[in-house]
Amino acid sequence: MSETLSRKPGYFSRDPAFYKSVFRILVLVALQNVINYSVNMADNIMLGSFSQDALSGSTCVNQFFFVIQSFASSLSSGYAVLGSQYWGKRDRDSICRLAGVAIKACFLFGLLVFLLAAFFPTAIVSFFTRDAGIVGEGAAYLSIVKYTYLPFCLSLILMEILRSVETVHVAFYLSLSSLLINVGLNWLLIFGNAGFPAMGVRGAAVATLIARGVELLVLILYLLLRDKKLRLFSSDFLKPHTAFLKDYARITLPILLTGVAWSVATPVQSAILGRVSSDAIAANSIATTFYQYLKVITLAMSAASSVVIGKMVGKGDFEGAKQGAHSLEIMDLLIGFSLALALFLLRKPLLSLYTLTPETLKLADDLIKLMCLVMIFMSYEVPVMYGSMKGAGDTKFSSFMNIFFVWTISLPMAFLSAFVWHWGIVAIVACIQSDQAIKCIPAFLRFHCSHDKWIHKLTRD
Repeated sequence: MSETLSRKPGYFSRDPAFYKSVFRILVLVALQNVINYSVNMADNIMLGSFSQDALSGSTCVNQFFFVIQSFASSLSSGYAVLGSQYWGKRDRDSICRLAGVAIKACFLFGLLVFLLAAFFPTAIVSFFTRDAGIVGEGAAYLSIVKYTYLPFCLSLILMEILRSVETVHVAFYLSLSSLLINVGLNWLLIFGNAGFPAMGVRGAAVATLIARGVELLVLILYLLLRDKKLRLFSSDFLKPHTAFLKDYARITLPILLTGVAWSVATPVQSAILGRVSSDAIAANSIATTFYQYLKVITLAMSAASSVVIGKMVGKGDFEGAKQGAHSLEIMDLLIGFSLALALFLLRKPLLSLYTLTPETLKLADDLIKLMCLVMIFMSYEVPVMYGSMKGAGDTKFSSFMNIFFVWTISLPMAFLSAFVWHWGIVAIVACIQSDQAIKCIPAFLRFHCSHDKWIHKLTRD
């Protein structure tokens, strides 16, 4: 508790080590996320150049993958909240036992979604569109890419385990390798360059499968041969640990409920667009790809906030956690306005990379302008609620807010605007994204008006 007693009074943090830790994690995680989304961008651009049906088909499958990613991220986030607080105490044994619980949970989930994709491929794609050409391309893509789901889930939790102990460079280099492998194989297999067969959407799936396999293999080798902080595979991390299972379930359940609400709602919203217009699928895919590409910086800020605030709370430095969280709040706002401006200025050069109908390109441009506004709100509420407050142990509030506003406002508004009021695509997407703005209000009130009820020490003594 000595750090708390020696902490300088003030509203914002004056600790240079705090900012150094935040920026180190922020930069590496942002670069990692940029590279990860570059893989998606490469698929998006290359398939868009190959055929619009191929682009739309893979987009539909990737909506299913979004559900998988949201669930797997929730399972990983539950670990991260506890893991970062235990890292604040430097309790390696508890971190490893907790990691074993999370790895088993991610393995079972990855196996489940693989089986769903294996037995119901056409039904999954048909949920998002009725266009037979798009369904055919999507089913062909899913027949191969389903094999990536289990490796992805395992890689995600292993990278989160390393990140919780502030080892972030490994994930960055892995993501860079995945980008190079994926883009190179896309060029060979989608278009049939250098003597390879032109496989179209199947080629993109094969490239993704190889990249995911290499990623998991390298992660395991690093943990076996190079990691010195955890020595995970030399511990009893896979043995049953009932106490840690209960802790993990208690923290993860609210986060998982959020993942369920969000991951189910987002594809439903995409399905609404797909039933309004086939062009809307491609245009929304392009607009959200660019948006997600810049959003990675906000997600990196959220990850950095969670780790550094959780570490402070874990070692009992509550005053430092409050000061740090206030400093991060201002940084979140500055990042949001900067990203919105960048998205607006880059939209024309990026749209020129696509070969689509003029109507689709015009719609994509309008949707990008809308996403510039969404970016500002999202860049505040996500790092505050899912970064600082979640890292401090406040998982139930953010989960409730997300579930409530998605299912009572944005999803009903999306349905009504599309099928009852028959609004245009841009207005429908505005309804879909409306929760991003509304959630800023409870996030601000919880953060500033709850007498620090968002701070909870969760570790066992």
